[in-house]
Amino acid sequence: MAKRLRPVTEEFLAEAPVRLVTAATLRAKPEAVFAELTDDASTLPLWFREVRSAAYTGPPPYGVGAGRAVSLRGGTHFVESVIVWERPGRFAYRVEETGLPGVRAWIEEWLLTPAADGGTELRFTIALDAAAPVRGAVALARPGVRRAVRRAAGRLDARAYGVPAGS
Repeated sequence: MAKRLRPVTEEFLAEAPVRLVTAATLRAKPEAVFAELTDDASTLPLWFREVRSAAYTGPPPYGVGAGRAVSLRGGTHFVESVIVWERPGRFAYRVEETGLPGVRAWIEEWLLTPAADGGTELRFTIALDAAAPVRGAVALARPGVRRAVRRAAGRLDARAYGVPAGS
């Protein structure tokens, strides 16, 4: 059963009791990566394999306030709302509802900065507040989450590298 989480602001990214940060360097330009991240949520499972389905819950145009529904393989569901949409460098969303027990607040951020070689430096952050047993489970899962995000970043890069910049 889905539970409503505490509505936190983007400041929570720095204040959260639990933070998982993963970095990667991509060949694609930030504009192309941002477009791949944001334009069509249904493509998320094509590059982030742990995601079974994703979709915006309302009509375009998408931006701050847009809702998303995301389901992971294994049955976890999230209802999210976009809280930051700063093309081409920053995309963040807050989890509004999830069935995961013990989670109180959750935000994810994709930060894209231009790399010296013309590509993108990506930093993905998961920030959450949860009960002690969940924090312990997250600590144990940290290496696996980082591996999954790095693999996803590689597939994201492959897709974005073929997307014209600024689209």
